[in-house]
Amino acid sequence: MKEDATPTTELPADLLEDAEDAEAAADGAADADMSRVRGWRRILRGNRTLWIVALCAIVSLIAGLLVGRFLIAPAAASEAPEPGLVTVPVEFGALSNDVTLRADVGYADAVEVTIDTTGGGSIVTGAVPEVGATLSPLSIALEVEGRPVIVLPGELPAYRTLRMGVSGPDVLQLKQALVSVGIDAGDVSSNLFDQATANAVGALYAQAGYPLPTPEEGADEAVRGAEESLRSAQSGVTQAQQALAAAGAGPSKLESWQADVKVAQAEQALAAAKACVPGDAEAEPCPNVQQAEWDLKTARLERDQLWSAKNTGPEKAALDAARAQVDAANEALADARQSVQPYLPAGEVLFLTELPRRVDAVNVKRGSSIQGAVMTVSGATVRLTGAAAEADARLLEAGDEATFELPDGTEHRAVIAELKPGKDSKARWEVLFEPDPLTPEQITQLQGSNVRVRIAVGATDGDVLSVPLAALTAGPGGESRVEVVDSDPREGEDAETRMVVVETGLAAEGAVEVTPVDGELEEGDLVVVGR
Repeated sequence: MKEDATPTTELPADLLEDAEDAEAAADGAADADMSRVRGWRRILRGNRTLWIVALCAIVSLIAGLLVGRFLIAPAAASEAPEPGLVTVPVEFGALSNDVTLRADVGYADAVEVTIDTTGGGSIVTGAVPEVGATLSPLSIALEVEGRPVIVLPGELPAYRTLRMGVSGPDVLQLKQALVSVGIDAGDVSSNLFDQATANAVGALYAQAGYPLPTPEEGADEAVRGAEESLRSAQSGVTQAQQALAAAGAGPSKLESWQADVKVAQAEQALAAAKACVPGDAEAEPCPNVQQAEWDLKTARLERDQLWSAKNTGPEKAALDAARAQVDAANEALADARQSVQPYLPAGEVLFLTELPRRVDAVNVKRGSSIQGAVMTVSGATVRLTGAAAEADARLLEAGDEATFELPDGTEHRAVIAELKPGKDSKARWEVLFEPDPLTPEQITQLQGSNVRVRIAVGATDGDVLSVPLAALTAGPGGESRVEVVDSDPREGEDAETRMVVVETGLAAEGAVEVTPVDGELEEGDLVVVGR
């Protein structure tokens, strides 16, 4: 058997180790390459959606570049067309110049109601109205400690108790209010609270269904005392009159008879003296006539003095004093009786203007104590309250008509009721509107809302031709003109146009009323507003 002749060469040990290291390194590199490949595969598989989006973005970018290169660029490179005339058509219709403002919808003249509780309690015991309730004349606004607060028409607030003897404008207001609700208050031109007024107040409480206010403590006892004093004074007058009569009765019957007899004897003696005729010497001489006359006069004077000698001065003075006491007792009784006459406490009446009124808010409830305003009331009618700049406000007048939009989109009419200037020249004016009657449903929907109100301060009488203000030009004589285009406006300066002289009218909202004076102008004609 023949042996292989190829020689076998054995490598040195160090070379053999280097070879093994190189082979191991090559194997490691191969393993590293395989790891990188597997990592990229994982990235591609885990973010497939991201790669798809990125690919779409790249494709879109390339497509946009191609479109810009082959479509837009050639178009931009071409020449732009000549600009045409800027025109607008002539319009035909009504034209108005409006003032527009915003307004709040609510009930008119809201006021806070306060009640005077200084003269009594402050606990609410009943008659608390609900929000939305209506307060009319003779309504009970509230019940405080069992006593009513009666509503009456009037501008002055109740600031004092009204009773017999007081006077003033508040008494006059009370009388007029009572008459307005059908209660007779006597002379309504007088501002004095008299007996007729007291009787009317009594009728007021009877109609309200409440008893009269309790008189002040001790008033009844004062009346009884004054009545007793009057009776005593009247008795004193009677006694004084009797004393005066007794003092002025004259002499007794005996004294009177004796005086008469003495006078009669003197008269007889005088008659005998006058009748005596002188006789012989033995006869008695005739009485002296003159002496007899003196004796008669003396007898008569004594008789007269007998009747007038009695002095009644003290009795007369006593009677005068007794009568003065009666007068004083009558005045005291009148004052005492006034204290028990019907009166009206300040806390039991509420004067309000423009009745009926609507209750907007109630700040108290039954059992609570009154502190501050008890409620807020407003007029029963709806009012729109808006604000306008001074320049716009001076274009408006009370009575001007306006329109605003209802919740269903329809226009509703209103009238300017009042214009209130601002406190200074820069302040806005307050404009109050009264709308035409609204249904309860519409009031509920509008209450508290803010609406847009338009007031026509100038309007054409029917339909007219109008063009934009920019269409007007001035002619050589200062006349107003419009340039009408009869051909295609896109022809620019080559377009066929003509000038029409017009007379201008109302200008509103950028348009102006025009009437052709020289030339023809119709609805739909194109007028130049720019080139």
